[in-house]
Amino acid sequence: MSERITLPRSFAATMLRGASSRCPRCGEGRLFRRWLKPVDRCAHCDLDISGQRADDLPAYIGIFVTGHLLAPVIIALVTGFSLSLPVLLAIIISLAIVMLIGLLQPSKGAVIALQWWNGMHGFKRERVEEERP
Repeated sequence: MSERITLPRSFAATMLRGASSRCPRCGEGRLFRRWLKPVDRCAHCDLDISGQRADDLPAYIGIFVTGHLLAPVIIALVTGFSLSLPVLLAIIISLAIVMLIGLLQPSKGAVIALQWWNGMHGFKRERVEEERP
């Protein structure tokens, strides 16, 4: 465990750490031991992550983002190319599955980081102290 932990300075930095599958507190330790299974404690700063409750929110985020990114692709494929229905379905379903699977872990990491930033589900709310003149 490190003596000096560099806390994130902003909410965006915290979310970026989580989406990068790194500990939201120190940014060094791995957040996941398997694809979607979070570690119980950060190996670097000893943050207890076992209390996190991401539940279904990462899946909803993935579906929301995938739908919004695929909508223009679907419109372009339908209007710009004369593809048969089975080919269109194969392209769209393949893209949707790849995008959803690719977004699940970053979404879950970001949700865990959000919970840490706000001190939810057993996390202690920690902030960088602002220097005052």
